Parts: sequence; C-alpha cells; structure tokens
Amino acid sequence: MPHPYVLLSAAVSLDGYLDDTGPERLLLSGPADFDRVDEVRASVDAILVGAGTIRADNPRLLVNSDERRAARTAAGRPEYPLKVTVSGSGDLDPQARFWHTGGEKVLYTTDQGAERARARGLATDVVPLGTDLDWRRLLTHLHDVRGVRRLMVEGGGLIHTQLLTQGLADELQLVLAPLFVGDPKAPRLFGPGGYQGGRLRLLETRQIEDVVLMRYEPTAPGTGPLATAADHHWLALACELAGLCPPSDTAFSVGAVVVAADGTELARGHSREGDDPVAHAEEAALAKLDPSDPRLATATVYSSLEPCARRASRPAPCARLLLDAGVRRVVTAWREPDTFVQDADGSGVLAAGGAEVVVLPEHEHRAKAPNRHLL
Repeated sequence: MPHPYVLLSAAVSLDGYLDDTGPERLLLSGPADFDRVDEVRASVDAILVGAGTIRADNPRLLVNSDERRAARTAAGRPEYPLKVTVSGSGDLDPQARFWHTGGEKVLYTTDQGAERARARGLATDVVPLGTDLDWRRLLTHLHDVRGVRRLMVEGGGLIHTQLLTQGLADELQLVLAPLFVGDPKAPRLFGPGGYQGGRLRLLETRQIEDVVLMRYEPTAPGTGPLATAADHHWLALACELAGLCPPSDTAFSVGAVVVAADGTELARGHSREGDDPVAHAEEAALAKLDPSDPRLATATVYSSLEPCARRASRPAPCARLLLDAGVRRVVTAWREPDTFVQDADGSGVLAAGGAEVVVLPEHEHRAKAPNRHLL
C-alpha cells in the first residue's frame, strides 16, 4: 500500500547518544542547525514523535519561522504540519505542550490505548490500530486518510530503530555533534535489531557550524511480498532508465536494475541498449553479470515493466532468463498490456518458477511515461 516518504531526523553525540541523564535537555546542535530543522519541518506534511519523547522533552514541534508558515498558507497548506504521536498504552499527559500548540494532532494507538486516551480527554484525533501497533497500517492511514506525502520523524530511538529495521524509512538525516556522553544509562539513537547487512547510500554531507549533517538512504531490497523503502528507490531508478531507451513504435521502453541482498547494485540495463536493437532491459542487465555469481540467488531485479513471458525476437523471454539466472524476487511497476502480446503474463511465469513478484502500481505513471505513444 502507498506510504508517505519517511524521513528520520536526529542529532547524536560522537558516541551515539541522543541525550545525557541530566535534568535539562542536552543541546547537541546550534542555532544554524535548529533553523535547518525548522526548514525541513516547514517542507513536510506531518511530524511524528513517540510518546516517550513527549514525556521526556515536552516538545511543541512547531514551524517557528513566520516566513515559512506564511509560505505554507500561501501554497494552500495548513500553517503547521500535522503533529503525530504513537503510544501503545494511550497514557499521555493531557497538559503536554504537544496538544496545545500548532495545528491538527493525531494519536495512533491500540484498541485499549484508545479507550484510555479518550478517557483522559486528549485534544487529538485518536486512531486505534488493533491489538498491536502496526507501522504499515499507520503509514497507510496517514497517506490515504490524512493525505500525508512527506513525514518527518523526530524520535525517539525506539521508533527510529523500528522504522529502519522494518524497511520503512526512506531517508536518515543525522547530525553528528562534537561531544561525548559516555553514560550507559543515557538514551541512544539506535537499539539492537535486524538492520540491513550492507551499506547505506550517502546522499549529502554538510558542515553546519561545528556539527556535520549526513543524509543517507537505505539500499537493501526487501525479502518477500512486502515492499521496503529501498524497493521504491530502486524501482524509481529502473523507471528513469526506461527514459534512456531509443524510441520505438514496435517495442516498449523498459529499464531494469539487479540489486544484491546487501543493497549493492550488480547491473543495470534498458531496452535496445548499445548496438542491439531488440535487447530487452532485463536481458541487457543480466548480460553484464557472470552467470555463476552466487549473489543472483538472493538478488532482486527491478523492472519498470513486467518481464516478458513471450517474445518473437529471441528464443527465451525475460521471465525465463531471470529464472535460469537464479533470480527469485522481481519488483515491477506495471503489468504488460496487450499492445504487442495478447494475454502476456510474465508474472505468472515467474511465480510458477518459484519467484516472488511484487507490483508497486504507485510507480506505474513513471513506467508509462516513455511509452505514451504506444498506449
């Protein structure tokens, strides 16, 4: 299901702590970085913090700049982003500043937590998610019901850990402060969990006074039918590659990327690449790899269009080429229409061969863009 773009934001000490154990909040960055955070807040549709952050820090989570709030309203947006919190128990202080500043608020909780929250008279929309908190349901509700397209998550560490380990974080904005905490009782940014095995992709580094901002995005594909944020990133790249195809009136323009389980890009290709006028995207990508590469067995192939089940130009269709290469997970944006092949069903061929096929239709418009003249 469609989710918002999830941006995790945090500042940490050199030894990875969010705070110390003193009575006052430890300020890890300075005025210039606080202004940057204000700019990011102004750019999003919603800001989320956990119940623990509300209890510990009593934040307001506002856009402080008058100019930025004015720009939001001039663009037809609310003056403040939606404020979101999550609490399994629903046991929150109704006097906390979170409820009494800014614009709209929403609390996601359990069925029992919703009863407690309503009994306490919290000034918020209360949304129960069932017997347990479910991040995918929460994000889908934010997207579909509240219209949130960009979500900024400001803590705490448990929430950051859960979103990263469940593959739901699109971006991490981490500010590194030049100090140490050294207290094992102090809160850390990340706890133990099943993080991706490979390296994240560095998007940006920026010095801001005496701190450093680092922006990363996860790269490791999912492992089953549920899409991760990285799956969306790689599929978007495949759709971009489709735009590189030489135009044709007799074949689709398709892009493909082969990605190892640790997030390493193994190969990419697009239709009619190089000097081969009938090459398909998946075929072009696989041709760049050693067929005996052991990483293929756990790799994911991203293709802007469903791999073909039948073709006239070559003996083997792409669905069969992928299976023969050992690929067992394919993510695509668009099922093949009947434009050139009636009843095409590459997904069916892949599934029959033991491969998992994940279709992400929210990328379909990108996949169709270089093929408009054929539709």
